[in-house]
Amino acid sequence: MSEVLLKIDGKEVKAKEGMTILEVAQSAGIVIPTLCYHEKLEPYGGCRICTVEAETRGRTQLVASCLYPVEKDLIVRTRSEKVDKTRKMLLELLLAHAPDSPTLQELAKEYGADKNRFPKEPSFCILCGLCVRYCAEVKKKNAVGFLDRGVRREIGFIPEIASKECWKCKECFPLCPTEALQAAYVLSEALSSSSPSFKSESIK
Repeated sequence: MSEVLLKIDGKEVKAKEGMTILEVAQSAGIVIPTLCYHEKLEPYGGCRICTVEAETRGRTQLVASCLYPVEKDLIVRTRSEKVDKTRKMLLELLLAHAPDSPTLQELAKEYGADKNRFPKEPSFCILCGLCVRYCAEVKKKNAVGFLDRGVRREIGFIPEIASKECWKCKECFPLCPTEALQAAYVLSEALSSSSPSFKSESIK
């Protein structure tokens, strides 16, 4: 696999073909915030908090660094007016769902995001998909999944699988960036009931 040379925040960095901007930045000690990324999982690009400016042949665009592959002479800016403005807006939208999340609050402080800018949403889930993807890709159990589409999309436990697997696992709970303890509560309450009455519980 050949090497490519690129610049990230003015610093020349060597990378292997096939690596993403985020992977290269992390290997070079350059911090790019993430919410839906996990080193054990396939890149997802759901939260877009890792957005950076990528310049190639004089053309600049905003891209998700966890998905964008590096190339020769690529110029990356992880902090710029456009990048910071984008992250601030995204954080304000996410804070409408989970205003008390320590992870979101820390990022909000860094980017000056106002948690009260948008009306509060009835869901504390930001749909990062970490729990769904971890269960599917790492545990190979598929006990958690997405329900519905669009604005009605939710995370839900698959009862016939969750009743057998989740009680002894719970590895996905610490991954949640909103520390959604209600998910653990709903699951434990459901699993403590008798098997015939176990119902699919969604995170709302």
